[in-house]
Amino acid sequence: MKIQKMYSTIDVHVAGEAFRIIKDVPFIHYQNLKQLNKQISHVFLEEINLLLNEPRGFAGINGCLIIPPVNQEADAAVIFLNHEGTVPLHYGGIVAVITALLECGYLKPRASNKYKIETVSGVIPVTATIENNEVVSVLIESEPCQVTHVNVPSPYEHLNSRFSLVQADQLYAVFEKCDTSAEIRIEELSKLKKWGKTVLQSLKSKTPVKSIILMDASHLDEKRIKTITFRNDEYIVRSPGFGSTMACYTSLLSNSRLYMESSFINESIFDSSLTVQFAKQTESGYKFTLASRGFITGMQKFILDPTDPLPTGFLLK
Repeated sequence: MKIQKMYSTIDVHVAGEAFRIIKDVPFIHYQNLKQLNKQISHVFLEEINLLLNEPRGFAGINGCLIIPPVNQEADAAVIFLNHEGTVPLHYGGIVAVITALLECGYLKPRASNKYKIETVSGVIPVTATIENNEVVSVLIESEPCQVTHVNVPSPYEHLNSRFSLVQADQLYAVFEKCDTSAEIRIEELSKLKKWGKTVLQSLKSKTPVKSIILMDASHLDEKRIKTITFRNDEYIVRSPGFGSTMACYTSLLSNSRLYMESSFINESIFDSSLTVQFAKQTESGYKFTLASRGFITGMQKFILDPTDPLPTGFLLK
């Protein structure tokens, strides 16, 4: 075997969603994070494919490229990646990154538990609680979220349902589970995937929705909901989804179905969960605090053999 390139990564999952943290940064000149973000999809494309695509990665994995901060107030900077390119902000990725930085000794713990992570969207304050050298909780305050449209009829004539459009970290269409007979559980995954595919295809040419959410709000009195989120490429988000959780809470608040003081839990189809709490209301919408925890699943070195017939990998759909 001849080694052409080698990369070191840390893998972390947050409520079931996988993140591959990449430490090997390309040697290119940039003056700020936005400039690097524009360049990275081109100069780092081979590495993105190598580390995120199968057989080394898989369709549901996310990439986080850690670099020294440009902003003097920040402790670290991160560029978020997926199979399509860069992502301005990924809250789950922030949980993964701060967990790896603290537990692997790249950042020294502080008595205040307060840290700042620089992203393309700005510097994000983070509260990370450590017990016995483990990060047991990460708290993040979200950007504003707002409902843009309510009670929108489905464009698919055979689907008698309505939905809300919510702008969170991206644009979501939020559907209620009462619009389908499928229960949000693994045993009915096939039926749920069929529903998701039908809805996504019906919305594709009608609205710039990035993801659709099916929400079961039948246990609101217990301060919990259950959701499943389909990305516009028809893949299912592996966690309850930080953006999905904010979108659902925003939709429920706008319909006066929740009190602002209440926190609640969003459970995924895999029974992982995220906790969300109303923080404040601004002219731009609702802001929340979200709590979760990351778990390091591996520290790996990936190599590229020049004779490998699959240097850029593939994705199974």
